[in-house]
Amino acid sequence: MSRTSLTLAAAIVASALVPVSQLHAETDAETLVNALNAVFGKHDGVRSAHTNGICVAGKFTPSADAASLTKAPHFTAKEPVNVIGRFSMGGGNPEAPNTQKDNVRGLALHFDLGNDSTTDLVMISSPMFIARDPDQFLTLLTTVATKDKEKIGAFFKDNPSATRQGAWLNSHPIPASYSTVNYWGVHAFTFINDEGKKQVIKYKALPVGGEVGLSDDEAKSKDPNFYRAELKEQLAKAPAEFTLTAILGESGDPTDDPTAVWPEDQRKSVTLGKISITGLEDNKTCDAGVFDPTNVVDGIDGPEADKIFPMRSQAYAVSFSRRAQ
Repeated sequence: MSRTSLTLAAAIVASALVPVSQLHAETDAETLVNALNAVFGKHDGVRSAHTNGICVAGKFTPSADAASLTKAPHFTAKEPVNVIGRFSMGGGNPEAPNTQKDNVRGLALHFDLGNDSTTDLVMISSPMFIARDPDQFLTLLTTVATKDKEKIGAFFKDNPSATRQGAWLNSHPIPASYSTVNYWGVHAFTFINDEGKKQVIKYKALPVGGEVGLSDDEAKSKDPNFYRAELKEQLAKAPAEFTLTAILGESGDPTDDPTAVWPEDQRKSVTLGKISITGLEDNKTCDAGVFDPTNVVDGIDGPEADKIFPMRSQAYAVSFSRRAQ
């Protein structure tokens, strides 16, 4: 394990020891992880969410325009920045099939800033999260765990914002690969440049080769875990590349609700750089810590009123402490 991984792991274990009373007043991280386990089962030694994944390595090369938005070191670097990444399927099923249409794909990245310092970026293949706050997420999980169709239907009727992600995924083709689908950061961040100018943004990563999907019939002929073999074959030929962009928020764009979507077709975007995934990595490298969206650096501020945002870090810490035992 690298010194960076050891430092990160120690920090996560420490944060996992924060008393529940100091977490979100209504729903705490322990309860959320238990609810995830109730839906997907408890699987020792693995993540409670985004359980089925592939660890990868690569580089990030910032664009010339990135520094105009933020002074963050990975966006102002003169040389490419090493990254460790993880592609994954959403949910807590370690055998989640790659052919599942209504499940998000994930792309999480550690940027190596040197001197045992990292910053993280976590994205999913949908522009919105499934719950606006931890309480709604907990209610969703506990309702789904009942397997009572009437109760589940009533929940979605009473919580229309929780239907947006599923509807969006079902309206799009099944991704043909982890590397042929768009990824979004569902949280709003504030970039600060060297002059102190601030700009609210959301991240979006677009595959350089364009989006490629499968029809439902094409997906039926695929192995449930075909992404690994496909990715290995692709990386033997060339890197899997994404253009990382910042969607520029405008006045009135919500920053406290990750189920809300900004009108991208009406918003400007700035290219931040290129993500280049060059090879597979031992899963132990990714499992040595977590990919924490709240792990930001000078030049980037997280959303203050988004209640899902801090809870993710706390829940990941609980999950990490359990699988590390």
